[in-house]
Formats: sequence, structure tokens, C-alpha cells
Amino acid sequence: MANTNDQRFSSRLGLILSVLGIAVGTGNIWRFPRIAATNSGDTGAGAFLVAWVIFLFAWSIPLIIAEYALGRKGRMGVVGTFARVAGERFAWMGAFVGFVATAIMFYYSVVAGWCVFYFIEVLTNPLPLTTGAAQGVWDGFQAGGWPVAFHALAMGLGVLAVWKGVASIERVNKVLIPTLFAIVLVALGRTLTLDGAFDGVRFLFTPEWATLARPRIWLEALTQNAWDTGAGWGLILTYGAYMQARHGVVKNAFITGIGNNTVSLLAAIIIFGTVFAILGTQMSQAEVLEVMKTSGPAATGLTFIWMPQLFAKMPAGSLFAVLFFLGLSFAAFSSLISMIELATRVVVDLGWQRRHALALVGGMGFVLGLPSAVHLGFFENQDFVWGVALMISGAFVAFAVIRYGPARFRRDVVDNLPGDWNAGPLWDRLITFVIPPLAVVLLAWWLSLSATVYAPDSWYDPTSPFSVMTCVVQWGGVLLLLLLLNRWLARRTLATPVAAAD
Repeated sequence: MANTNDQRFSSRLGLILSVLGIAVGTGNIWRFPRIAATNSGDTGAGAFLVAWVIFLFAWSIPLIIAEYALGRKGRMGVVGTFARVAGERFAWMGAFVGFVATAIMFYYSVVAGWCVFYFIEVLTNPLPLTTGAAQGVWDGFQAGGWPVAFHALAMGLGVLAVWKGVASIERVNKVLIPTLFAIVLVALGRTLTLDGAFDGVRFLFTPEWATLARPRIWLEALTQNAWDTGAGWGLILTYGAYMQARHGVVKNAFITGIGNNTVSLLAAIIIFGTVFAILGTQMSQAEVLEVMKTSGPAATGLTFIWMPQLFAKMPAGSLFAVLFFLGLSFAAFSSLISMIELATRVVVDLGWQRRHALALVGGMGFVLGLPSAVHLGFFENQDFVWGVALMISGAFVAFAVIRYGPARFRRDVVDNLPGDWNAGPLWDRLITFVIPPLAVVLLAWWLSLSATVYAPDSWYDPTSPFSVMTCVVQWGGVLLLLLLLNRWLARRTLATPVAAAD
């Protein structure tokens, strides 16, 4: 396997599909419908959608522009790019961004394994007809060694997908993403034929404007954008290192952000339509919403407990269930392979041969994902700690641009490319004056929730899964280690040759 850093996506389509693979993940299909339901009013969730769209343009797209441009300018992974653009003293920031995405990879592989298991389950066995039967499938799966086996399968397939670098990543995503979109559209068509489905669609899009007076609505909308677009993770930066110099970043960023949120909306229409159609004949609207809001252990309730039952109660439900979990598996894998590539590229930049770096990442990914595979409490802790840390990652990405000089960075890297749009001075202001304060507000909000709602009696206990102290201890330990290693990280990474600009 060649160990070159001069690989490029063969086409703009390949780049766009691969970056959409980053953005479109289980957060679109698994998390977004539940968050929309949780933040709805009595008459609808449309007001939440308005706030969500506002933050797509105020947070996600500006950061996606920054990541594309940082990757194309630095032509390295996150550590090398931060060292080159922000300065050697800030290599630790890039390392933290990379560590957060890698820590998420450890347990995200477990989720990908769950999706594959359920795809096989609904393909080979009758769908459960009751909550007890659906819960029995989940409990039986978790009680055995299957989560470990499917975690290993997910990591193994992910490693194979990135084995030859960007060439294999592009080939895989050219299959996964169009197929995923086709599955979503077929599922959408099937949902809209169900009696009562439009009650759910109507509820999703009906705004109850008074709910916008609740700060939580805005914070949840911003959080969802931060989590499901992939903005600020460092993943788009990593793929940006492989984009051709002639390809602009602004149009790509808009396509990425809007394409991702379109999939989220379609998934929400499918989930709302299906749940309202099937349960609406048995329950009141308030009870239906409660089903959608109740996440269960590790947010499994709606997707893995309720959806199989709902499919069982509709005509051709088995086929619909197979398509749903196949699409969910594809969404999980397209995101997982980007996390594997990010970690691998960081190790390659430190001077390792690619095959050795990939073996290390795959092996460590499996081993360090084992606690999440065997213990849902550990899984939930890691999801909380590193999911919230994405706010810090987003602020660090903005800082790299601010350190370079936003206007200068825009002139040098972003604007005035043939066939692309210009970001303009508004982008400078968003990166400088909007994204850092939003990151601080979000971080403070989540930690305050931890202290007052999630773990009010154990906020000081680092062993409590949702406490303030578990975040402080884990973030602090990683940051301290990376600060101590900063000089070594910068020197090792910057000593690695970078391909000449194409």
C-alpha cells in the first residue's frame, strides 16, 4: 500500500459524496426526529425547525467552509494543519480536535454494529409485535457477546473501506451515499401512503411561535446542528486535505450543510409519519409524542424498540424495516470511515507507514471500544463527554482561522476561485464574533444541565456518568497530556513531507 500524502479525490462529485458521508450519519435518522419531538409545542415542531435552520447558516456552514479551506491549505491532518496555519504552539489544539473525533469513533463503531445486527435481525426473523417482544430482542442482543462481535465487524469493514486511502474512500461513498438517498426516498414514499401519516407531517412543520421564547429551543437547535453536520469535528478538514486545488470550498460547504439537513428533514418526515400513522389510532397525540421523546438506554428506545413494532403493523412492513435498518447501517458506516481516516492521517503525519497506522487505529479502535460494547453505562458516559467536547472542537477550528487572520485567510484560501462563490466579510464576522461565543454558551449550558438536571447530587463525582466532573477530568487529562506533547507533535508532524500544491 502506497504511503503517499499527495492523493486527491478524482472528482468534485467524489469529494461531495464523501463529505456528505461524514455529515449524514445516525444523528440524522436516529437523533434528529427525537430532538424535534422533544422541542415541539403542543401543536407542532415547526418553530424548532426555524431555529435549527438559522443555526445551519450561523454555525455549521461557516465552520464547514473553514474546515474545507484549512484542509486544502494545510494538506495534512488536524495536527499538522493547526501547526501550519495557527502556529506550532497550537498543535495541541489540532490534536484535541482529532482526539475528540477518535474517542467518538470508539463507541460509534458500537452503534454501527447495532445497526448491522438489526438489519440482519429484521431480514431473517419476524418483526416483534409488542413492546415486550421488541425489548426482548434488544435485551437478548445485549446479554450475549453479540455487541462485541458486531463492533469488531464494524471496525473491520471500516478499516477495509479506507485501506487504500482516498481512492477507496471515494469508491465506497459513491455506492453508500446514493444508495442511502435512494432508500430514504423509497421509505418516504411508503410512509406518505399510510393513513394518518400526514398528521405527523403536519405536526412536524406546524410552528408554535411561542416556543421560540424558550432558550432551550435555541440551544437544542444549535446543539443538533453541531452534532449532525460534522462541522468542527475535523473530519471535513481531513477530507479537505485531499481535494483538488481547483475546487472551491463555499459551494461545497453549502451543498454539504443543506444536503445533510435535507436528509434530517426527510428522516423526520418518515419517523413522524410512521409513528403518527400507526400509533395515532391507539393513542392520543400527547402519548404519541411521549413515545418519540423517550430515548431509553443510550437513546435506543425509538429506533430499536418502537420502530420494529411499527413496521410489523403496516402492510409490507418487513421490507420497510429491512430498508430502514440498511439505510441506518449505511449512514453509520459512511461516518465511521471518516473517523478512521482522520485518526489514520494523524498517525501517518507523525511518520508512520499508512498500513501500520491503519492497523494501529483499527486495533486501538476495537480495544478501546470494548467497554462501550459491553456496558451501556460506559457508552452513555463517553457519548456525553465527547459529544459535549465537540463544542470545544468547533471553537478551536474557529481559533485557527482567527489566529491566521480571518480576512487574510479568506483572501488567500477561500474567495476568488473560478466557478465558486465568495464567502465575503460576513463569514469573517461569523467566525470571529459568533461561533466562539456560541461555543462558550453551549458548553456552559450543557455543564449547567449536568449540575442541575443530569447529576445534581453527584456533579462533583468523576465516576458519575453525566456529571460536570467526569467531563472536567477526562477533558483535562487529555488536554494536559497534549500540551506536554505539543513540541513533539509539532516537530514530528511538520517534518513529514507535504505534496506540492496541484
